[in-house]
Amino acid sequence: MTTQSSIVHSAQVSTQRGPWKEIVAASIGNALEFYDLLIYGYFAVVIGKLFFPSNNETTSLLLSVGSFGISFLMRPLGAIVLGTYADRVGRKASLTMSILIMMLGTALITFVPSYEQIGLTAPLLIIVARMLQGFSTGGEFGAATAFMIEHADAKRRGFFASWQLSTQGLATVLAAGVSALLSYLLSDVQLNAWGWRVAFAVGLLIGPVGFYIRSQIDETPDFQKTVANVQKKTPLRDVLIKGHVSLLLAIGVVAGATAFNYVHKLYMPTYALKQLHIAATSSYLGALVTGATLMIMAPVFGGLSDRHGRFRVLSVALLITGLSSYPMFLLLNTFPSVSVLLLVQAIVGILIAACLGPIPAMLADIFPTSIRGTGLALSYNFSITLFGGFAPLIVTWMIDATGNKLAPSFYVMATALISVIAVVSLGRRMQRNTSS
Repeated sequence: MTTQSSIVHSAQVSTQRGPWKEIVAASIGNALEFYDLLIYGYFAVVIGKLFFPSNNETTSLLLSVGSFGISFLMRPLGAIVLGTYADRVGRKASLTMSILIMMLGTALITFVPSYEQIGLTAPLLIIVARMLQGFSTGGEFGAATAFMIEHADAKRRGFFASWQLSTQGLATVLAAGVSALLSYLLSDVQLNAWGWRVAFAVGLLIGPVGFYIRSQIDETPDFQKTVANVQKKTPLRDVLIKGHVSLLLAIGVVAGATAFNYVHKLYMPTYALKQLHIAATSSYLGALVTGATLMIMAPVFGGLSDRHGRFRVLSVALLITGLSSYPMFLLLNTFPSVSVLLLVQAIVGILIAACLGPIPAMLADIFPTSIRGTGLALSYNFSITLFGGFAPLIVTWMIDATGNKLAPSFYVMATALISVIAVVSLGRRMQRNTSS
């Protein structure tokens, strides 16, 4: 069978059975990445005490969430290396490499001794582990989204690409569930001594499964069509020189959704524990509700973006997100109870799904196949690094500096405004390019 015939045959088989095998393969690494991300955020207080000890509790927490943010500085580098690797060598090769690096970082965090045992080496190893995870994650989104999009039917790209975000919801359910179970079953002494390591070990178990699944998948037909020109490809240069306007607008598109996601979902258990004085188990249940809602609703909004247009769905979602953040924080602080927390987190889950559901397919539409992996990776990860990765650190500092517990909502509103402007500008630009 010729190469061209095998490409056609592969596309026909994928269409007949639906790209579900490819969806699982692309999503499982994303699920692992987000699980590790959330677990680190959920145990920020414990990690701060064990690896970044200080006489001042706020300083210890700031150092812990700061080390969380340091990994995001590696994301652009991972996006460049693994994104261009996906465009030059293949989506499958990039996905396989990223999950191996991710497993290495997770293993390091799971087994690293504490500051009390090995001194300054302990926080340094934590930082190295987070940098490895950040590097891996930097290339994950671009390769995984390109892989999904290029295996999906053109009319259902929004639906199938949104499953990547649905698995983020699944990872949230798993991370919050494990954290809540451990905090319920173990004493504070047990949790600080070894319980938090169990949470990371659960994530470590996901890695080999993901690696095996990814090793069994086929390369995308779209990429195989361009493989003959692989030596001539310069995806990074093409994105930065020819596609720089699209890249900047794409970074802006992601800003609001990612800031809202990281503030309201990732940081919320810490906020509920430290600011609202809600028990750890209950605060994790709030995140679990958010994850379950996102898992269910992301494909719904992805499908709506196929039917009604990505720009329309995302613009409305971002406007509601920006306008609702302050009232939700106000409600939480006025009535700091578990029931109110669960209600707010359910609303958060719907809004995150509405924002993030259409984004993967929208970004994929901006960049052609030859630079899609690089363009997706750079735009997504630069935005997360700028607006999401340091969000817990920024809002922790804002609360401490102003004494205002509602301060995180101002950050969300500002980034949502940036995204609305970017979405409108991008829509007009693509409309002009289509008509010309």
